Amino acid sequence: MNTDKEVDTRGLNCPLPILKAKKALADMVTGQTLKVVSTDPGSMRDFQAFAKQTGNELVDQQTVNDEFIHVLRRR
Repeated sequence: MNTDKEVDTRGLNCPLPILKAKKALADMVTGQTLKVVSTDPGSMRDFQAFAKQTGNELVDQQTVNDEFIHVLRRR
């Protein structure tokens, strides 16, 4: 999946992946997509809650080996 921006949060634990995603989304325009790569297992539920709270769309979530990949669409 092609995305407009990617943030690498490997090695960071909650709440840092969410904070970095929030900062990246602030610099994006409506409709653009952001890919966040994390190694924090809790990020799966964190990004689901983040999307609900902020109105950004959680387009996709995947687990690939030890990494968790989240794709958000800017509202």
